[in-house]
Amino acid sequence: MSTPVLPAETRIGHVHLKVADLDRALAFYQGILGFEVTQRYGSQAVFLSAGGYHHHIGLNTWESKGGKPPAPGTTGLYHTAILFPDRASLGGALKRIVEAGYPLEGASDHGVSEAIYLRDPDGNGVELYRDRAEADWPRDAEGNLAMVSARLDLHALLAEAG
Repeated sequence: MSTPVLPAETRIGHVHLKVADLDRALAFYQGILGFEVTQRYGSQAVFLSAGGYHHHIGLNTWESKGGKPPAPGTTGLYHTAILFPDRASLGGALKRIVEAGYPLEGASDHGVSEAIYLRDPDGNGVELYRDRAEADWPRDAEGNLAMVSARLDLHALLAEAG
């Protein structure tokens, strides 16, 4: 069996971090670094971007509110996201995962993107996703971004792989 080669356009898309205090994290990422808030999920999560992208950085307190930084020798990254250039490429990745018998942790249609989730052998979260065209992103009545977490049809995604 030959080693698969990913399309050259495959890249890291965003970082999603567990934080202890959302306001403190926002003071740094928004207040100091200059990222813009694109969407909030109540008092537990916020998405930030540069240049109007749906998000480059996600911050949440779902598992870490009031928590301490990871001890030396442990990880703290929620997941690394890998952006595929199109649906067929993402379907191809899913096909290879299924053929290898590697377990998935989940799959979601976020409106702006379609994503599959798994863990690497060291337990680090990995998101593999493809973006929809910006014209197709869900928006509320005021035109603000309105991302969702809906069921992703994995059979349809696999069919895209050919």
